[in-house]
Amino acid sequence: MEFNSKDTDAFQGVWVFCEQRGGVMQSTSYQLLSEGRKLADDLGAQLTGVVLGQGVSEESLKALGGYGADQVYYCEHQLLEVYTTDAYTKALCTLVEDKKPEIVLLGATNIGRDLAPRCAARLHTGLTADCTHLDVDVEKYKDFLRGASTIDVDSTPFEDNRNLKMTRPAFGGHLMATIVCPRFRPQMSTVRPGVMRTQPFDQAGADKVTVERIQVELSPADMPVEVVEVVKAARELVDLIGAEVVVSVGRGISKDVERGLALAQELADALGGVVGASRACVDAGWIPADHQVGQTGKTVHPKIYVALGISGAIQHLAGMQDAQCIIAVNRNADAPIFGAADYGIAGDLYQVAPMLIEAVKAAR
Repeated sequence: MEFNSKDTDAFQGVWVFCEQRGGVMQSTSYQLLSEGRKLADDLGAQLTGVVLGQGVSEESLKALGGYGADQVYYCEHQLLEVYTTDAYTKALCTLVEDKKPEIVLLGATNIGRDLAPRCAARLHTGLTADCTHLDVDVEKYKDFLRGASTIDVDSTPFEDNRNLKMTRPAFGGHLMATIVCPRFRPQMSTVRPGVMRTQPFDQAGADKVTVERIQVELSPADMPVEVVEVVKAARELVDLIGAEVVVSVGRGISKDVERGLALAQELADALGGVVGASRACVDAGWIPADHQVGQTGKTVHPKIYVALGISGAIQHLAGMQDAQCIIAVNRNADAPIFGAADYGIAGDLYQVAPMLIEAVKAAR
């Protein structure tokens, strides 16, 4: 049967593109499966993990069931071993055209941001990028709005439908927009890493998941670009998303950047954490971009988040406000960061940070 993205009734099921690199599954895949499980349950549908690559172990594929997948489609081919736009686009689109999923989720990673729009264009459907919240159930969406918006939900009429409601930041994070794709399928979304919480691994789910190996028809002619060599950067990247403690610096370190960064690193080491930063620090070139926390950086959920010299712009708050405990240090007692903080210290970070370091060391 010819693929028709307008025939919405022909589509069913929730898919998650499970990204792997070198045969190793990326943590974003587990986050998306956990969220996809909720959507699939609300729809009464199956959740499928889709893996493209070569040499991915059976154990890694089965593990996807531990995070919610009912089944896994594994497309194995030597031309999928290393990510290339053309090969992955053809493989994923061919699979979508054959199986017709209702929803397809991808991580807003370098690969996901490259792959998703090309697939959406080829499939003649819509795509919402960089989402931070997803719903299909109208009542659950209304509950989300009650806590995240100023809309009078109870007096506002809502259409009762099962369209995917894809919420993402707009206008630099000053607004949140919810987008739907009612006339075309699949409904596609890229989801920001770190936003969705990973459910605990369930061995029973891993044991019962079914893995189906899909034959992929690819040839070098499908790939105008040939990967000659993969060179990995020698610089070690910081794992903000997985850290339990994050100590972030902001524009407040400007009077002595080197010392400010050193204090943040020393405090992070004392707490067993990592160093983050606001966009201002990254834009100024004081710290690499992989340390950035916020709307245009990484979203983190640590147990402890320490903000040194960060005023608390809405874009930064969006990336760290769900931390279990937020400690803020800022000279301006009226800084917005104190509105989100559990503990606030109005003072010079160059005086306060050494005191915090000594206190932590003494406690340990």
